[in-house]
Amino acid sequence: MSPDARKATLQIHLCVVLWGFTAILGKLIGLPALPLVWWRMLLVVAALALLPPCWRGLRAIPRRQKLAYAGIGALVALHWLTFYGAIKLSNASIGATCMALATVFTAIIEPWLAKRPFSRRELVLGILVVPGVALVAGGVAPGMRAGIAVGAVSALFVGLFGSLNKRFAGHHDPLAVTALELGAGIALLTVLAPIMPLLFPAFAGNPFALPGARDFGFLLALALACTLLPFALSLVALRHISAFAAQLAVNLEPVYAIALAALLLGEQRELTPTFYSGVAIILGAVLLHPLLARPRALSHPETLATSEAKGAAE
Repeated sequence: MSPDARKATLQIHLCVVLWGFTAILGKLIGLPALPLVWWRMLLVVAALALLPPCWRGLRAIPRRQKLAYAGIGALVALHWLTFYGAIKLSNASIGATCMALATVFTAIIEPWLAKRPFSRRELVLGILVVPGVALVAGGVAPGMRAGIAVGAVSALFVGLFGSLNKRFAGHHDPLAVTALELGAGIALLTVLAPIMPLLFPAFAGNPFALPGARDFGFLLALALACTLLPFALSLVALRHISAFAAQLAVNLEPVYAIALAALLLGEQRELTPTFYSGVAIILGAVLLHPLLARPRALSHPETLATSEAKGAAE
């Protein structure tokens, strides 16, 4: 392995560790899911607005394409809303495990949305995950199962917006696309905020209320250290490593997140061996994916900044 490739491998693993912290911070931040996501998106967009290349990239995107990215951004917002909702309803380990299901949903959704041939191997991997999900659900307290259901919905949103990004992205600056998608997500959550108490009271909260100092510090870490920093690092790293190596590393994100949750939050005391048996089956299928699938070049780097379940190199 060349020095550049070795450095890039370390960089991509650092990115995955930082992404793993998103679940931890989601548990530590005291805000409900909606204001948490609203502030995270706002801080990321504010940081991107300080970069002149982002503005140049926005001007270069045709109006019709902007509308497509805005629609994808709405799905990103719903993904983050349900991801953090799942963590609030259960814990960080369960939220991270559910994100591993995104590979399964993508295998089903992407051929339809991205106009590519259907893969029987990916369907088989999806079927292999089913017993793992059953074990995960059986290995948690009944009160946490709502979190599993919401987390599965969040993984479905990953499959939707990731597949749409593959269809529509790849021709414009990833910074500009990220800013546009997250800006649209902010707009959607602002519209949903007044009616969220009626739809999903557990997620509801006032996004315009200023967070406390502790929560704001965690939000800054979430937006800058766990979103923009790994976004920049991963784009550099992907110049020097293969799609296969990147995807294999990124698929380890739930492993890092669960390990961090046990180390920092002591969540292993809330979970049973049955849960971890299910996690092992799910992660086994996810890690098999890059071994069985033909590696493809990264054509949608903007998803590196908008998902807890990256599938970066698919």
